[in-house]
Amino acid sequence: MDCSRVLTAFALTLLAGLSTGIGSALAFLTKKTNKGFLSLSLGFSAGVMIYVSFVEILAKAKASLVSALGYGSGSWACAGGFFFGMLLIAVIDRLVPSAENPHEVHTVEEMDGKSEEHRSNLMRMGLFSALAIGIHNFPEGLATFTAAFSDPKLGISIAVAIAIHNIPEGIAVAVPVFYATGSRRKAFRLSFLSGLSEPVGAFIGFLLLRSFFSEAVFGFIFASVAGIMVYISLDELLPASREYGNPHLSIYGLVGGMATMALSLLLLS
Repeated sequence: MDCSRVLTAFALTLLAGLSTGIGSALAFLTKKTNKGFLSLSLGFSAGVMIYVSFVEILAKAKASLVSALGYGSGSWACAGGFFFGMLLIAVIDRLVPSAENPHEVHTVEEMDGKSEEHRSNLMRMGLFSALAIGIHNFPEGLATFTAAFSDPKLGISIAVAIAIHNIPEGIAVAVPVFYATGSRRKAFRLSFLSGLSEPVGAFIGFLLLRSFFSEAVFGFIFASVAGIMVYISLDELLPASREYGNPHLSIYGLVGGMATMALSLLLLS
């Protein structure tokens, strides 16, 4: 097995996971939430993930599965993998209460922590958000690693998409912890560490699946990743983007994210 490929795949997964730290840093730049920026960034994240899922990841999945299984069976397996990914993330979201869901973004104004009871509730929200992010990031870590191991160019695209997606998740952890404790350092540390579940997911997945790696397995995982990313974008990121700004900002961010990902894929091709 190519050790340099393994190390590159882990490095990309680590960078994608730890981008939650960027979100926590952004949360502390202003006293008040910049709702316009939040709306644009969420729409941008959705645009990146939707574009790369349909244009790059799903196409790669179908090509791998058709090569391994033939056109008919490969096409069915690709569609099955796509909807399996959607089902998987839907089940995960159902198991995570909405108040602690990392995609349910809260404003700074909602989290002033004025009373002791409120601070306790905020700390609980921050801790559960970190746990929820860990659950969500686990399959994402495996997906990023698998993609980067199979095709470094595709791995970079997925890592960038997931890194952008992880930024608002970092905000979801850092803001309640900061207002509960008053410590920017503690909030940043917890948010930053919550992203470590991504490389952990990659490592455990690599240990479990390395004996089964094949073109068909890669293809099914890619199709599932596309389903996961599209589901998150449509179910969480776009609705949140529209909630925190006017619909035009949301669609501007969406188009901007798609254009940015399209440009990056063209430059990397």
